[in-house]
Amino acid sequence: MVSRVVWGGLFAAGATAVALPLIAQPGPASGPVARYDMRAGTISGMPGGMGGAMSMMFGGGRSNNVQHELYLRLGSSQASAKGAPKADHFPPAAAKLGKSVALTTPREERGEDVLPQKPKGRLLIYWGCGEHAPKGQPVVIDFARLAAGQVPPGLWTSTIIRDWGPNLQNSRTFGRWPSEDGKYVKPDTALPGPHRVASNYAPEMNFTLTKDFMAALRVNTSSMPSGASMVRWTGIPDATGYLVGLFGGKQTGNGEMGDMVMWTSSATRQFGGGLSDWLSPGQVAPLVRDRTLLAPTATTCTVPAEVIRDAGDFRVGTLTGFGPEENFSYPPRPATGPWRLEWTARIRHRSMTSWMQMPGMPSGMGAQSEDDGRSSGSGGQNCRRRGGLGGMLGGALGGGGGC
Repeated sequence: MVSRVVWGGLFAAGATAVALPLIAQPGPASGPVARYDMRAGTISGMPGGMGGAMSMMFGGGRSNNVQHELYLRLGSSQASAKGAPKADHFPPAAAKLGKSVALTTPREERGEDVLPQKPKGRLLIYWGCGEHAPKGQPVVIDFARLAAGQVPPGLWTSTIIRDWGPNLQNSRTFGRWPSEDGKYVKPDTALPGPHRVASNYAPEMNFTLTKDFMAALRVNTSSMPSGASMVRWTGIPDATGYLVGLFGGKQTGNGEMGDMVMWTSSATRQFGGGLSDWLSPGQVAPLVRDRTLLAPTATTCTVPAEVIRDAGDFRVGTLTGFGPEENFSYPPRPATGPWRLEWTARIRHRSMTSWMQMPGMPSGMGAQSEDDGRSSGSGGQNCRRRGGLGGMLGGALGGGGGC
């Protein structure tokens, strides 16, 4: 039986002001007073991504599941006008979230989790698509040192920044959703249409979205004579680039996990950081050029035979399709004089899928899953970041949610 302890850790004017799309131009003379950040994701395959894979491993969950996830974050340089902070997002009727959803101001945002015990064994790191791993791979890291904070230089990317915009630390007043209003995004939630954000600590925001949730990703996996594994998927509209990842390992004789394996399709050995986030098209384009990400036209990637060999007892794969971004600001830039921004708003999209393979399990369980029509949550009720070693490893494969 795989140790639950180790695997559990791994895995923001006027009341009627309407914004115009924000285009590339010189920065404002002041502001913005408030910033609004939206993240819209589609999740298919294993329920809940990495966490869902772990749930299924221990006997829970179903594989035929498509979910939507939506995160809203409002940050302002102002304090609330009177009383406690209060903010609401009023979506179009097609969102099926009622009149509004409440943005809650938390007292604090959750910090890092701590693993209850020090993991044993080693972490073997591979990267790049191909039937065989090139010379110099894998990089071998002792788990005991990693858990003690001795992270080797260059292991996690420092050049691809994870940017969630407003948070409790960089805002005088902050609110976020999902919150305590008991509402969650649904499988049939639609985003296009007019949106309004009203609060007692930021200018009112009005903007119209044109992009909906991205399509779900569908994956097929197959074994090759060399021992490598071919991953195939059907391209989806609006995708700007793709990233494939795999995590797995072998058990020791006493049933505990021994060596663990982490692989990414990045040809430049980039893990974690912004690669587990919602990247903008402007961020993705240069990463495609340098082969950190696969091109939007890509539909296959081969996982090297050595990765499959060393992760023989348990493998979880992930595929992320990065998507479009919409930006808005108010007021419009004047023809002359200083531009004093009151607020900005942006929404980023992505689509993710995941699959699991174990001895005796049908190849690519979780791949080719179909929407079963059930009402799904946002995948982030508590909106917590996973910290510690588990969060690092899960995030490196794109399994992180958001806060």
